[in-house]
Amino acid sequence: MNISVVIPVCNEEENVAPLALEIQAALTAYQPFEILFVDDGSTDGTVAAIESTRAGKVPEIRLLRHATRCGQSSAVHTGVRAARAEWVATLDGDGQNDPADIPALIKAQAASGQIAGLPLRLIMGNRTTRRDTWLRRISSRVANGVRASMLQDGTPDTGCGIKLMHRVTFLELPRFNHMHRFLPALFQRADCAVISVPVHHRPRVRGTSKYGLWNRLFVGITDLFGVMWLIQRKPARVAVTEQ
Repeated sequence: MNISVVIPVCNEEENVAPLALEIQAALTAYQPFEILFVDDGSTDGTVAAIESTRAGKVPEIRLLRHATRCGQSSAVHTGVRAARAEWVATLDGDGQNDPADIPALIKAQAASGQIAGLPLRLIMGNRTTRRDTWLRRISSRVANGVRASMLQDGTPDTGCGIKLMHRVTFLELPRFNHMHRFLPALFQRADCAVISVPVHHRPRVRGTSKYGLWNRLFVGITDLFGVMWLIQRKPARVAVTEQ
């Protein structure tokens, strides 16, 4: 398997088929690949839409289901754990990430095995032009600024849903709810290099957002201090020899 693509979805009935077809078109040069939709407790026709798309035009689809809603980080973890490829791309299920950007992330990874002596294990998308409401753009800018100043992760857009990561390294990271917002700092804590690649961003044209200003803000503040705690208590790496 050359590449696995993980998409967490919750009540995205109208988006899954167009998104799957776009991913299939973007990855024609990277066969074999797989598309893992992780349904996080949807209550609409999302599951039926995924199954119909798989039976119709996109046989590369795999469907994983949570019986109840567990959150985006849990859905991403479920998908990455089940993935068969060494490298896993993730996308949001709302259609705002452009699957045509995935090859650029793959090429960036192939071109840079190591950076400053550290293995490259995470390639982040950077939405240079946001297609969101003015309130979400401002709140995201403030959040990114605060996070960058406190964590020093050198990443301009940690909230971008499109990224490419090394599967085994991801599964070794400390796991907690909402961890998907802090992946650059967590990968750096694991002595891995992280880079950002410019990507497109599109307006949401189908469905409704599951997040608002307040359910991002307060949870993000709590998690920010938690990640700082993890970084400060990073275990020392010790060389071990067997005699």
